[in-house]
Amino acid sequence: MCEVLSPGLAVSVLKAIFQEVHVQSLLQLDRHTVYSIITNFMGTREEELKGLGADFTFGFIQVMDGEKDPRNLLVAFQIVRDLIAKNYALGPFVEELFEVTSCYFPIDFTPPPNDPHGIQREDLILSLRAVLASTPQFAEFLLPLLIEKMDSDLQSAKLDSLQTLTACCAIYGQKELQEFLPSLWSSLRREVFQTASEKVEAECLAALHALSACLSCSVLSSDTEDLLDSFLSSILQDCRHHLCEPDMKLVWPSAKLLQAAAGASLRAYHCVTSSVLPLLLEQYTKHPQSSQRRTILEMLLGFLELQQKWGHVEEDESTLLSLRAPVCSVVFSALTDPSVQLQLVGIRALTVLGSLQALVPGFLSPSDLELVVDHLIRLALHEEDSQSSEAAMEAAGSLAPLYPKVFSGHMVPRLEEELQSERQEESPCDHRSLRQRCLQALAAVSTHTSIVRETVPVLLQHLRKVQKGSEAGNTQDMVSVCQSLHRVALQCQQDAESCWYYHQTVVPCLLAMAVQAAMQESTHLLLAKALLEEEVLAAMVPVISAATTHLSPELATQSVSHVVPLFLDGEVSFLPQNSFPCSFQPFEDGECLEAQRRLVALLMAFVCSLPRNVAIPQQERLLHELLALSCSCNCPFTATTAAKCFAGLVNKHLAGQQLDEILQLAVNRMELGLAEGPCRMQALTLLLWVTKALVLRYHPLSSCLTDKLLGLLGDTELGPAAADGFSLLMAESPDVLHKGCHADVRIMFRQRFFTDNVPKLVQGFHGAGPDVKANYLKGLSHVLNHLPKPVLVTELPTLLSLLLEALSCSDRVVQLSTLSCLQPLLLEAPQIMSLHVDTLVTKFLSLTSSPTMAVRIAALRCAHALTSLPTTVLLPYKARVIRALAKPLDDKKRLVRKEAVAARGEWFLLGSPGR
Repeated sequence: MCEVLSPGLAVSVLKAIFQEVHVQSLLQLDRHTVYSIITNFMGTREEELKGLGADFTFGFIQVMDGEKDPRNLLVAFQIVRDLIAKNYALGPFVEELFEVTSCYFPIDFTPPPNDPHGIQREDLILSLRAVLASTPQFAEFLLPLLIEKMDSDLQSAKLDSLQTLTACCAIYGQKELQEFLPSLWSSLRREVFQTASEKVEAECLAALHALSACLSCSVLSSDTEDLLDSFLSSILQDCRHHLCEPDMKLVWPSAKLLQAAAGASLRAYHCVTSSVLPLLLEQYTKHPQSSQRRTILEMLLGFLELQQKWGHVEEDESTLLSLRAPVCSVVFSALTDPSVQLQLVGIRALTVLGSLQALVPGFLSPSDLELVVDHLIRLALHEEDSQSSEAAMEAAGSLAPLYPKVFSGHMVPRLEEELQSERQEESPCDHRSLRQRCLQALAAVSTHTSIVRETVPVLLQHLRKVQKGSEAGNTQDMVSVCQSLHRVALQCQQDAESCWYYHQTVVPCLLAMAVQAAMQESTHLLLAKALLEEEVLAAMVPVISAATTHLSPELATQSVSHVVPLFLDGEVSFLPQNSFPCSFQPFEDGECLEAQRRLVALLMAFVCSLPRNVAIPQQERLLHELLALSCSCNCPFTATTAAKCFAGLVNKHLAGQQLDEILQLAVNRMELGLAEGPCRMQALTLLLWVTKALVLRYHPLSSCLTDKLLGLLGDTELGPAAADGFSLLMAESPDVLHKGCHADVRIMFRQRFFTDNVPKLVQGFHGAGPDVKANYLKGLSHVLNHLPKPVLVTELPTLLSLLLEALSCSDRVVQLSTLSCLQPLLLEAPQIMSLHVDTLVTKFLSLTSSPTMAVRIAALRCAHALTSLPTTVLLPYKARVIRALAKPLDDKKRLVRKEAVAARGEWFLLGSPGR
């Protein structure tokens, strides 16, 4: 390792080792030392060692010859790589160097159990592959070896050979491959045609792709044969005729081979597609059956997708342009076929055709594009099968950004017309279904700014129309419009211009409609009440939230300066159509204002989705109003949304005296509410949401509030609801307090909550009376159910007895939660679970007769998962379980019967040979 050795000493040392030491007779550690000496000298004395010429290479070959220890082989392989990479002279010893390394191919090494060195088979495979694929000089020796190993019966040898061939193609040229191309193609073709292994097939296709790419990249001299042409001709000759066979047995393998070769370069693509595409188009018209046509169209689609790899193509170079008419004809015919599966492939092909227009100019004419839109509208709105309808909408969403003028000028007006039409001949149910599809299609196509500006007004206009209607189902219609608006909002989030347009158009409009409805409720009009239904307000929440989360801080500040004064001061001037019959005072007392108070849900959606760096005007006043409303309101919906809004703001509030004061006020209000009186449930709801807000941000007060919650588990009235609250604390909340709305969520908060509180739950369970023990079990099962499974496995030994006791609890929520917790543990911790197999079998079989369907299904899944335990542990129970599982085979519910069949089948196979 010394860097100041006198010149010549390194050479002297190595000569002495090469001449005097029989390295392979030494112990492993001493052999490793020799390799280290060589490695060190190659790093510090490269020029001196190169002065030895090929003698250095020959000396190293003698040193390595016969090495068997994997630790030493990794170092030796690295030395060989350095010899080649740093251009040491190999002289006449190229074949000897190849032989001394290739004798290990393919690697057959299984690390011993508890190996302290951590060397894996994959490490040796990759290290050896790097040697074998490091120089074209090995080609004449390596390629015959690879061909031989491809014919091996061992799958691992086949895979290693194919992967090594792929790696070699990166450095080989025509000269190295020429002699072996026929044999390589023969082996690859045989494997793809005959193999039952998807892995082998995939590696064969990758190797063929690499060969085609290598031949495509080779520089040709004027007198050299173009091997790519002859190689592709062989592939076409052997595969093309299979595409025409009536039974279509080898169609897919042939197509995959052709696509692998064609995808390597633009030249290969032109060569293959000019021969294959006309043939496929001809075969499509020859085969009348939908299933055969689908197969042919899928192959055609594969070749069309390959064109996308090459970007813009000149007109005279494009095979596709000459086939434009028949290709479009085939795709359009598939879209009108009665077969749903053929339609679905046709829709995928339509999407690819649309994207090709940018790469192959002139591929689709304006009339073709209008026909594309017509087909998409027909499939989206009028196709009976929902799969085709949904696929058509997705295709419209993909193509709309490429042709915004066509879609905004042709598709959007058609959808608007369908949405507004009143068809007398249709039943109300059919008409509602058509309207719903129109709404979904309008949302799906809103993937470009210019289209969003067309579709959003249409959706909002329809919402107003539904609000003014008097149909019995208009609540569901409003929810449908909101779901479409939500989808548009999500699609706008990545584009700042679309996002701001959407926000300033939709949010004020929804708020104005809701405020109008709340003020008109006193007139008892149906139109006012429908918009204030919990279901409709709940559907508006994600719309406003999605429209707000991605705003820039500047625009969010501008918007919040309007919305908060609306709720605090009744400032309605920024709302469209703002001539309201009375003032908007959602935080004032009075029965007549109950409808206005419900709109706090929309305030929650907005303020809880703002970025954390946006200041909220009058925040302290807003918090006080929300706190008062959450504790005093008799409407559970309003009280809960006020509590959630308060918690969302507290979670993002800067630490300091203001936060401490508002939290202390909240604690006082909660303690007062929980003590006695009619508002205990509201106080518990507030406690749960504030606790969650503080647990997420690791606030010191969170432990105090959690202790209050633990204390309520012993309360006969609030205990069950408090136990369910542990699920709320641990689960992801859909509308507030999650990362998507910029909440302060610390990593591993669940693990921390588990560590701090599960011992208290266990202790409380043991000290509780029989009437409230179930509450502690329910709380515990909720915590465990949301805990990352690796953490749960480590704590399993101490908690398993409690989980088993929870299965005996009569509360179905406890049973279901515990079963869903145990099922993955049976798969991930079989050794620990097998210690309790007798109890587990008894409990699971008992619960397969539960009156609750969800419990029966979960118990059967656990009985199925039991088969992952060691077979020797399970065999004594096999007959008993098979007998017991015969009963749920006759269950009245299909889903239960399905799980029973799967579980019983696994138990029947238990202990069978080959398992």
